[in-house]
Amino acid sequence: MTKNFVKDLIDAATAPYRSAGRFAWHFARGKLGGDPVFVGLLEHGLIPDRARVLDIGCGQGLLASWLLTAKKMYNAGNWPAHWPAAPAPESIHGIELMPRDVERAQRALGDAAMFTVGDMCKVAFGKADTVVILDVLHYVGIEAQNDVLRRVRDALAPAGTLVLRVGDASGGLPFRFSVWVDHVVTFVRGHRNSRLHCRPLSDWHATLCALGFEVSILPMNKGTPFANILLIARLGENTTMQVD
Repeated sequence: MTKNFVKDLIDAATAPYRSAGRFAWHFARGKLGGDPVFVGLLEHGLIPDRARVLDIGCGQGLLASWLLTAKKMYNAGNWPAHWPAAPAPESIHGIELMPRDVERAQRALGDAAMFTVGDMCKVAFGKADTVVILDVLHYVGIEAQNDVLRRVRDALAPAGTLVLRVGDASGGLPFRFSVWVDHVVTFVRGHRNSRLHCRPLSDWHATLCALGFEVSILPMNKGTPFANILLIARLGENTTMQVD
């Protein structure tokens, strides 16, 4: 049943992108259908209810469409019994460097979410309860990464959560394959800066702990050959490392 439900959720979450053009729709289908992080966010209940969600590096707004569609399906009674309830975000704000991606997001979702063209290293984050950063920080240098993480911490409400997906630079062949795919995808999307600034998992963990986060680690490469790791970083608690 879950497999059929996920297919229906993908169909519904990608449908708005038909109005944003063929590329937008096909990209949405490929990303939501092939990336396990979207199902993982719902299956593990990583987005709390009534949260102000900030999506840094939001692309064409797929996370917003995913969360909004999930809540509609949950309210309609179509939801896996073993999953936690779908969250109803108080607001969703996406920040994206590429204006064309923001255009696609706005055309697809209208005013259901807010999207801003901006550089994560410069744009104001405002206040949030949950910040999501998926596969974005490695496009800037280590010092800039640390500054973004510090500003995220300052933007989070007490007991707020950062959901951060990174590639583990100590992950061997799967990591090298991830980097190659990353170059291809970013080129297709219009990015021309090919230099990546990657770090081993231990470095990511130590950096977040030094900022006052308690960090849980959730592998997020199910069904893929990548070295992707999801870091769940929460404020206001002890910073001990655990592996889920």
